Amino acid sequence: MENKQNILVIGGTGKTGRKIVNKLNALGHNVRIGSRSATPAFGWDNSDTWEDTMQNIDKVYITFQPDLAVPGALEAIETLVKKAKKCNVKKLVLLSGKGEREAELCEQVVIHSGLDYTIVRASWFNQNFSESFLIDPILEGFVALPQAEAKIPFVDTNDIADVAVEALLHDKHNGTIYQLTGARTLTFKEAVEEIAQATQRDIAFTPIAISAYTHMLKQHGVPADFVWLIEYLFTEVLGNPNNSEITNDIELVLGRKPTDFSDFVKETAKTGVWNSKVETVK
Repeated sequence: MENKQNILVIGGTGKTGRKIVNKLNALGHNVRIGSRSATPAFGWDNSDTWEDTMQNIDKVYITFQPDLAVPGALEAIETLVKKAKKCNVKKLVLLSGKGEREAELCEQVVIHSGLDYTIVRASWFNQNFSESFLIDPILEGFVALPQAEAKIPFVDTNDIADVAVEALLHDKHNGTIYQLTGARTLTFKEAVEEIAQATQRDIAFTPIAISAYTHMLKQHGVPADFVWLIEYLFTEVLGNPNNSEITNDIELVLGRKPTDFSDFVKETAKTGVWNSKVETVK
């Protein structure tokens, strides 16, 4: 086995982070989870804790919550990089968003840090349908979303985690920007139809204007910063036709094809996560 490394996974309980933690642990590395509940605790709103979290750490995986595009992210990444250098961290792997101009400013901080780095830009996650803001509408059987015509190369968080682990462990990925996508594009309607078919449920999809969608989110008590982020992602990211581009970076790094959306749907449907409200009604 290769030498054990000391790796901090910021966001180690999140969609990609927890999978990275599990994979690194299985390989026998020393993993520290960066989260509010960990010891020492890590919170993006308290930079005083960061040096404690990075003591004796060789490499850091960074996910910023809720997204690198939000106001305040750039300053936070700048501060984190300074503290990482002070703690003699050797390498940073940053999870970024594909097609997010605001996030690219944060990438530049990492790229010009003087530390080894890999940037991992990901398209929209498959798991947004099973672990995030889209699960409730799916359970209700009615999904209304803007950008209904956008073709999206959804990517699986398992693939992102596998790429991130490779980037953390192997120097050949230093100085590289990877753009991770699935192997095909789908519209939201097509994605919802696949979920409906796999779960044998009727799930309606309705296109909606972005203004009506954000108004609906506010009415449901969604925090203002998350509403801002959703509006940004739907307009700046999904509204940009360049973001339908498919890459082969997952195959380049892992030597295999990306997980297909249909396979994600079949595996996730088996868990029953998309059927819970239907079952409680019966």
